[in-house]
Amino acid sequence: MKKYSSLKEIQALISEGALTLPELLAYYFKQIEEHQHLNAFNEVFFYSAEVQAKAVQSKIEAGTAGKLAGMVIGIKDNICYKDHVVTASSKMLEGFVSPYSATVVERLLKEDAVIIGRLNCDEFAMGGSNETSYYGAVKNAVDHELVPGGSSGGSAVAVQADMCLAALGTDTGGSVRQPAAFCGQVGLKPTYGRISRYGVIAYASSFDQVGPITSSVDDAAVLLQVLAGADDNDSTVSPIEVPDYPALLQQDGKKKIAVLKETIESDALDPEIKTAILNAIEDLKANGHTVEYVSFDLLDYLVPAYYILTAAEASSNLSRYDGVHYGHRNMEAKSLNELYKKSRAEGFGEEVKRRILLGTFVLSAGYYDAYYQKAQKVRRLIREKLDELLASYDLILSPVAPTTPFKIGDNMQDPLVMYMADIFTVLPSLSGNPAIALPLGNNSEGLPLSMQFIAKHFEEDKLLAFSQAFLK
Repeated sequence: MKKYSSLKEIQALISEGALTLPELLAYYFKQIEEHQHLNAFNEVFFYSAEVQAKAVQSKIEAGTAGKLAGMVIGIKDNICYKDHVVTASSKMLEGFVSPYSATVVERLLKEDAVIIGRLNCDEFAMGGSNETSYYGAVKNAVDHELVPGGSSGGSAVAVQADMCLAALGTDTGGSVRQPAAFCGQVGLKPTYGRISRYGVIAYASSFDQVGPITSSVDDAAVLLQVLAGADDNDSTVSPIEVPDYPALLQQDGKKKIAVLKETIESDALDPEIKTAILNAIEDLKANGHTVEYVSFDLLDYLVPAYYILTAAEASSNLSRYDGVHYGHRNMEAKSLNELYKKSRAEGFGEEVKRRILLGTFVLSAGYYDAYYQKAQKVRRLIREKLDELLASYDLILSPVAPTTPFKIGDNMQDPLVMYMADIFTVLPSLSGNPAIALPLGNNSEGLPLSMQFIAKHFEEDKLLAFSQAFLK
């Protein structure tokens, strides 16, 4: 079998009788076995996936199958799936079996997707390289010495190495877009509130958003249509009607695009990424789009504001893992305080501890006003500035990451270097806007290049249609 490019192709082959879903699943199982060394999967759901595949095949033959029949998909290991283990790649949740399914999982199953396994990620989604996982680093399929990006690195590599057709990740500050960029895939972060977070293990609740990593814009569109929409279990989800994203992919029209000048001129930006983006800008102009350079003078405030706010929310969200309610428990503690200390010290990895401590500090008496409250004010300024730009432009263009994939271990000793790698992705995360990472070919060493487009809130239809045309 060859690598399948999209759900449309698979559904056509199944319809013709040239392929069955159990055969497709067996193909992906074989791919996973051959790529075990990449460490993308924390667990493969052999039994439940086979049961699903047979049931969906029967529905296909009866003509009653859902929109995602034929899609074999992996889910990041911070998304709950009833009666399956979910750990957020942390010792803290080792062996924890979820008693319920996330809304996104329920919607996948309702439309007859087959969930093949849970995918490795940075611990509690905290990291930009997939090196903080309790289960070890994920390796980039292009070069096994390189990181795949994070925190959804396992999701990106699973699609990159053809171990499933698509994967779900979560994007807090770029954790879908950056690994998609490092692995040459399409990574979509929807508008905050477009997709339910119910059943997704929280990192920073006002930032977290589920998003797909795919090989095609078509598949991103069909997944968004299935996953989006109101949910009684999540009051932060917008009740705005969900458009027919796949049908709207053919929307045409020339766009007015703003290029964030400071991102392109940044000294941190890899020269080959810059050249690829400048060439793409010339292509956009040649195709009739208006492209203008604009200034965004808040760039230096993005990363500090993002890490203050997300660390504060992480400190609060992760307080529930205390050795009492659930999660890892130290069995030798002699007092309640000792139980808390030892359980959390043993259960959490170094990066998670670092962010909890930072978050606790910025929320503490005497520092709340100096750090947390100021960061919230900066967040408001950033959103207002972005809204102002998008009132005049259809889309905003920037790099995804300042560099191509770096070597495993290179940045682990300097957290600030790792944090600064998020400088371009945290902008739409702070403002809640939808954004997409699109592949731009490879550099001289064969490493993936990428660029990012940001749209107005809830204008994923226009973002996806533009992306589809851009990649053709």
